[in-house]
Amino acid sequence: MITPADYEFFQRYLKAQSGLVLQEGKTYLLESRLLPVATHFGLPSIAALAAKLRQGSMEIGKAVVDAMTTNESFFFRDKTPFDLFSDVMLPTLLRNRPVTQPLRIWCAAASSGQEPYSLAMILREKVGMVGGRKVEIIATDISDDMLKRASAGIYTQFEVQRGLPVQLLLKYFKKNGENWQISDDIRRMVTFRNLNLLHSFTTLGMLDIVFCRNVLIYFDAATKGDILDRVSRNLRPDGYLVLGGAETVVGVSSKFTLVPGQRNLYGLAGSQSAVVAA
Repeated sequence: MITPADYEFFQRYLKAQSGLVLQEGKTYLLESRLLPVATHFGLPSIAALAAKLRQGSMEIGKAVVDAMTTNESFFFRDKTPFDLFSDVMLPTLLRNRPVTQPLRIWCAAASSGQEPYSLAMILREKVGMVGGRKVEIIATDISDDMLKRASAGIYTQFEVQRGLPVQLLLKYFKKNGENWQISDDIRRMVTFRNLNLLHSFTTLGMLDIVFCRNVLIYFDAATKGDILDRVSRNLRPDGYLVLGGAETVVGVSSKFTLVPGQRNLYGLAGSQSAVVAA
């Protein structure tokens, strides 16, 4: 049983460390995700886990944040953002960029890697359009475990059946025991690194496209606004921001405006990216 004092402690801890807002009445969620963490560290209860965190255990703290972070992802999730990438963002940016300038894409909260690998496969399929231009895909997550898994590029039969067209499975994956491993060629297109969205993005450099989908919903309004404002400073003037289906900038940030006729696709306020490619 989690005491009210420990529940409040975990609320404060998760908010401070990851931005995650743990609502009231989520005792079952906390117990189901943190009891295995306590067991892993040889602790008898969640109360003992909280006591270790109060003592400043960084190793346990990282494990707690990892356990409480939702890591749901699948290939070509929601489909529309990837159609927009292929049919709107990519051709527009390639037309507006000199061939010597790399195209730089950031996937925030990349989880187990399906989103950046989906983009990499689209780029490989569009190789004629991309030509010899350098394209960089940077995928970040707060969880080292997820990043390790994503870097390996190994997925179960269930995972490759969720959203991945069979022709791309056969073209870009090979059997690895009972699982499937994405090709080295696709894996080399993505750079994975640890990044907490509460921290600075300056090391990422300037970006052309930012996929920040299905992560802002876990933050409060002030944190969402702060993240979006900092994203705007790393986005090139005609770049694009892609949010999740349940996310919006309305009432959160004045830095972005919706691309006309599109859903969850944004450009910087007052920029030319608000014009859809013909």
